[in-house]
Amino acid sequence: MKNYKAFIFDFDLTLADSTKGIFICYKKCLEHYGYRVPENDEIFATIGHTIQDSLGLLIGEKPENVAEMHRHYVSLADEYMVKNTEFYPNVIAVLQVLKQAGKKVGIVSTKFRYRIMQSFEKEGSFPVDEIVGGEDVKAHKPDPEGLLLMIDRLGVSKDETLYVGDSYIDAETAQNAGVDFAGVLTGSTTKDVFYKYPYVTVEESILDIIKRLNDN
Repeated sequence: MKNYKAFIFDFDLTLADSTKGIFICYKKCLEHYGYRVPENDEIFATIGHTIQDSLGLLIGEKPENVAEMHRHYVSLADEYMVKNTEFYPNVIAVLQVLKQAGKKVGIVSTKFRYRIMQSFEKEGSFPVDEIVGGEDVKAHKPDPEGLLLMIDRLGVSKDETLYVGDSYIDAETAQNAGVDFAGVLTGSTTKDVFYKYPYVTVEESILDIIKRLNDN
């Protein structure tokens, strides 16, 4: 197994369980604009897409006022998201161990950078070198722009990098960037779907991924 110098992670459903906040925000947003309020499992299946794309998926088509709806969602998220987001067990400890081992640690997400920062501030720990959020790129995943930007910022090569995510969108992003990928089964993407993409390993948790790498 490669001795990776950089570990780059997705955020939602990879490092943290933000489902409660996401469910609240989409339901309130869609109700506000007079659309059917979706079930939790419908919303869960859209996590990993951009907010505008998720709204389109939940409505059945992208509405003309999707930009306005996006802004309303963001205002709701300012109120509900961080307080309803919790890191998965052992995640902070794993990131700390990676940093202590001299590894570069980054996050590439469609979520706004400041909101990810707020989640770490709530924990009182920030074992991360760089964050590339949705406001930092013109093209969102699976376009590799954000991942390539992160690799450049961390000063490593593609061959020295592992990208970790919970979604087939993350797997596509890594493939498009030419970067190794590890899948974590905390999102809606199953092993069978991950196995359709190039991967190093697919595990139940971030901790299991690191253990698997160390075992090999």
